[in-house]
Amino acid sequence: MKTSLYKKLQIRIISITLLVSLAPLIVLGATIYYQFARMYGEKIEEQITYRATAQAEAVELFLKERTAILCAMADTHTFNDMTDEKNLARIFEVMNARAGAFVDLGVISNSGRHLAYIGPYDLKGLNYYQHPWFDDVMSKGVYVSNVYMGYRKSPHFIIAVRRQEGLNIWILRATIDPDIFEDIVRSAQVGKTGDAYILDRKGVYQTRPRFNGEILTRSHLNPRVFGTRTTVIEEKNAEGVKTLYAGSRLKDGKWLLVISQEVAEEMTGLFATRIAEIIIIVCGFLAIIFTTVFTIRMIIKRLREADSRMNELNAQLIQSDKLAALGKMAAGVAHEINNPLAVILQKTGWMEDLLVEEKFRESENYREYKESLSKIEHHVERARKVVHNMLGYARKMEPRLEDVDVNDTLKQTIDLLKNHADTNNIGITTELSDDLPIIASDQSQLQQVFLNLMNNAIDAIGSEGLIEVTSRKVDSFINVDITDNGPGIPEDKQKKVFDPFFTTKETGKGTGLGLWVSYDIITKMGGNISIKSEVGKGTTFTVALPVVIPERK
Repeated sequence: MKTSLYKKLQIRIISITLLVSLAPLIVLGATIYYQFARMYGEKIEEQITYRATAQAEAVELFLKERTAILCAMADTHTFNDMTDEKNLARIFEVMNARAGAFVDLGVISNSGRHLAYIGPYDLKGLNYYQHPWFDDVMSKGVYVSNVYMGYRKSPHFIIAVRRQEGLNIWILRATIDPDIFEDIVRSAQVGKTGDAYILDRKGVYQTRPRFNGEILTRSHLNPRVFGTRTTVIEEKNAEGVKTLYAGSRLKDGKWLLVISQEVAEEMTGLFATRIAEIIIIVCGFLAIIFTTVFTIRMIIKRLREADSRMNELNAQLIQSDKLAALGKMAAGVAHEINNPLAVILQKTGWMEDLLVEEKFRESENYREYKESLSKIEHHVERARKVVHNMLGYARKMEPRLEDVDVNDTLKQTIDLLKNHADTNNIGITTELSDDLPIIASDQSQLQQVFLNLMNNAIDAIGSEGLIEVTSRKVDSFINVDITDNGPGIPEDKQKKVFDPFFTTKETGKGTGLGLWVSYDIITKMGGNISIKSEVGKGTTFTVALPVVIPERK
């Protein structure tokens, strides 16, 4: 019942401790990760916004520089200079030397006719009057076109400026190298999934995207979702991949520079941080769980040990009270018995004196009288020893030295237990050494020890067994082995068999004092009791008695 109570208490304490310990850790970890993810997301948006803004400014600067050069050439040269193709070629070389990225250069009249041309295409003499960009240049003065196919049948865009000399109006037009322009735009690409391209107001590609698209095809993006300033949006494709798009306006809002990046690639650092945080939290979890379980188990174990010791102390106190009462009773009984025994001994002495007289010697019952007196004295002495033993239990009396034959004491003890052993079909065999010396010891207490050990062996076997009793001299000790083939004693209990009140017998069949008293008796004699047992094979108790030679009398 107490084991179940301790288990429930242990589970409850561990559960509460883990809940109190782990809950704040989980909340703290989730809060830190949320805050870090939010800050990381804001940082990514700031970075892609900055890249889009910076790249838009670079592209805008590129166009303004080429427009300024073209305006400068138109303002500093006359119509006649420009229509002279040798002169126009020299101007074209100067423009590319100063700025570069020009593919061709041409002069167009106010009627749209191409009057002079320097470049790789055969465009001289063609008429652009019907082309949309022609009206824009004539009306605005300076114009940067969208990408279109034109006469050359390849995607390109132009920068054109209008020049007026008196009544003569003409146009200086230059084509921008699309490869150089795309390289400038694509320089904003970052990583494996980054892309950069330009869209017009309708969402048509003005430069070739890195993935899934061609120039002059329509993008899936709607330019109208982007504001006048650099705007960042997030979209998810059919595969569920999230992508960030940053759009920045160019050419007075006619073009949109778009920089895209997959969120997963940008979030690589965040994912690594998340994995590290998870590992740290898991390690913290394991450490807390291990420490909590180990500590609580150790505390519960000590609590159980303390409770067990308390129960033992309570049992010892109860038994001590019983022993105290028994001691008082034994002392009283011993006093009441010793007095009659003294009278009996006195009377037997008087009767022995009477037998010395001549008339009693001539009696035909003289021998029977003398033997009866001898038996009376023997049994009186035996009763006195019983009283002495009772006082020994009560007062822990010191051994009374006398001449003791260990083998004879063993034989007497076996005779006392023979009937009890035979009743349970338990045989007792002996192997007693013949060269044992007579020692000075207390025979009654020694017999009590042998009686306890043999009686315990009989109880351990139960029925149908064998007890072997051997004696031998080893150095300055006489060793007595009492071996049974009973069930044996587990190793964890062998260290406790000599403790007071410890017993392996069923409740009510033993007090746990027999071996304790026996150990106390042998220790006071200067000897020792040891145990050797193996579960399923039996137990051997070895009594080592010091060889104390009796004094000469």
